[in-house]
Amino acid sequence: MKALPSLGAIPIAERRWAFAVWAPACQQVELVLVSQGDRTVELVPDQRGYFRSVVDDVTPGDRYLYRLDGEHDRPDPASRFQPEGVHGPSALVDPSAFAWTAGDWSGRPLEDFVIYEMHIGTFSDAGTFDGAVPYLDNLVELGITAVEVMPVAQFPGERNWGYDGVSLFAVQASYGGPDAFRRFVDACHARGMAIILDVVYNHLGPEGNYLRDFGPYFTDQYKTPWGEALNFDGPGSDHVRHFFLENARYWVREFHIDGFRLDAVHAIYDVSAIHFLEELASTVHQEAERLGRLGVVIAESDLNDPKVIRSPDLGGWGHDAQWADDFHHALHALVTGERDGYYVDFGTTRELAKALRSGYRFTGEYSVYRDRSHGRVPGITDGRKFVVCSQNHDQVGNRATGDRLTATLEFEQLKLAAGLTVLSPFIPMLFMGEEYAEPGPFQYFVSHGDEELIRAVQEGRRREFQAFNWDVAVPDPQAEATFQRSKLDHDLKKVEPHSVMFAWYRELLRVRRETPALRELELSRQDVRNIPGTSVIVIRRIHEGGDCLLVFNFSTHQEEVVVDSGRGHWSILVNSLLARWEGSGEPAPNIVVNHGIAELLIPGRALFVYQETGSGV
Repeated sequence: MKALPSLGAIPIAERRWAFAVWAPACQQVELVLVSQGDRTVELVPDQRGYFRSVVDDVTPGDRYLYRLDGEHDRPDPASRFQPEGVHGPSALVDPSAFAWTAGDWSGRPLEDFVIYEMHIGTFSDAGTFDGAVPYLDNLVELGITAVEVMPVAQFPGERNWGYDGVSLFAVQASYGGPDAFRRFVDACHARGMAIILDVVYNHLGPEGNYLRDFGPYFTDQYKTPWGEALNFDGPGSDHVRHFFLENARYWVREFHIDGFRLDAVHAIYDVSAIHFLEELASTVHQEAERLGRLGVVIAESDLNDPKVIRSPDLGGWGHDAQWADDFHHALHALVTGERDGYYVDFGTTRELAKALRSGYRFTGEYSVYRDRSHGRVPGITDGRKFVVCSQNHDQVGNRATGDRLTATLEFEQLKLAAGLTVLSPFIPMLFMGEEYAEPGPFQYFVSHGDEELIRAVQEGRRREFQAFNWDVAVPDPQAEATFQRSKLDHDLKKVEPHSVMFAWYRELLRVRRETPALRELELSRQDVRNIPGTSVIVIRRIHEGGDCLLVFNFSTHQEEVVVDSGRGHWSILVNSLLARWEGSGEPAPNIVVNHGIAELLIPGRALFVYQETGSGV
């Protein structure tokens, strides 16, 4: 197939720009230069439905619209900036005008990733990219190596999680726009942190969604929970795919993004011989390689299907990693005791141990929640393929009141959840605020302009929680107070017990980083056991430089366990009960080797990490 054009408005010389839009639904497309008294230029169509023209006497900042068939004025589908919102004119942006300071950045390998998920609007009081920059040194101190930014594509209004984006090339104006995002990326790279951008390629938001006026971007062959599915395999789908692949290239090329988190890939439908998601991963990898950088693709998937992370040579999509929801659900149900909704399938150390062994709890077994069998054996032992967390925007914000684990668990339980996540043989991810036990909620918020849509969102939000036994009032998503309640209070990091929790996370990340056995992410080099009759999990992480033994007691009372201790000597690396961690001050039980077996008395809600230091006699 002949090469398809670059989309949007591209500077090609001083005061000269190339405009291109795919609009097969239209007979005529005119460029309306709003900043020049509505000067119009007719774009030239080709046989594939693209309308193009090179236009002189335009400059960065000029605003424009496309007039479709002489009737409807619409923003550019590939607009780089929407300073007046999703309904207003697009603005010209020259990416070459930005002076990068971390130009020699080449990325970080995935095995080094410790991800920090961040929502720009609530991370700082300012709610902007520039407002977030002063806190980046704090993340470096913590041990974060990659920042995952929730979607930044232009959405309606000024408050939104970002999954209602409609201008996928335009950086949200209320966050500061495109150059502010570039400054943020540059600042992260200058501090050695990679940037992962959360993108939504399964649907568009309902307000300001004008793509259907241009062409067959959507299909009625499939449905998503959030609206029309995108047309990745029907008539015209070559050009729809091109639009989204160009979007991914754009973020890598013009914003130096290191990779992507793909929202809900199970809602991306495609029966093509080469699935869109395989082509997307290949495109990201190739674009990053072309630029001399590393590029990663991380999928959110509830399929429990290893094809997501398998190589295309083995019939997979070639994604570098996926979110491991089973790990979260197993840990959450165990420490909170919740069994409503999808937590009905979890709640014991057995499910948690299985997720630790393979990344999946469901590998073909019957799921009560789904009322069917679910998943398959992954057959993958590379722990880098799974991103795990104890909290994230979905699992916090999609609770009725957006309450964090801080509102539910005691301090010792929070430390256990942190320890299991950070010291797991996977890629750990923290949700903003978790590192200092932020007590405030992260709630669902929007700022739509359509009254009918507002009422639908409010009612839909109430219906969403019927599967959960949450007898609480659901906050109004449209209310500004809901958004304000969700902002972080960074000052808490300076006071106890929040400062202690921050220090605990920092210590866990240091131990993970500096201990060879804990850096080892090969799942076959571990032995995970849930001790029958107890709430104890024992993990042996194997390494030539010395094994590590991790012991977690999730119950409130002391448990006696027998562990295979080998013939080595063991020293304590981590004791969650130390007074410095607000613990009881109890010492860790000594491992006394007796023919390779040791009996340990493990206090309630305790975490101990031992390191092998030498051979026994």
